[in-house]
Amino acid sequence: MPPASTSPLATYVEHLKRGELGYQFSPSSQKPVFYPRVIAPGTGAADLEWRVSKGLGTVHATTVTHPAKGDPYNVCLVDMDEGFRLMSRVEDIDPFAVKIGMRVKFRVHPAEGEEDPYPVFTPVEGA
Repeated sequence: MPPASTSPLATYVEHLKRGELGYQFSPSSQKPVFYPRVIAPGTGAADLEWRVSKGLGTVHATTVTHPAKGDPYNVCLVDMDEGFRLMSRVEDIDPFAVKIGMRVKFRVHPAEGEEDPYPVFTPVEGA
């Protein structure tokens, strides 16, 4: 368990640096909590504990962004098998080929410069 002085965001980033997708879980409400918080939304319970996702999810929504410079890229919402949703992108596939319902798996986009690592996804083979 991290020290009490460690912020939820810092703990989340430490998980990413280890190649893990950390999330919180509230035993009193029996619900996952994501994005990291100090108390559970809806209940205000402070009983949040850290867990590590198995890294599998399903694309809930998707779009393609066309930046002024660079190639288009996918932005999506992913429903993780553990019951929480996060915004990310699917890589290693044409952004127009990402579809709602597609099974994806987590990986870490490594830190660059002063930027923290962040979660991205790749298609699950044979899904």
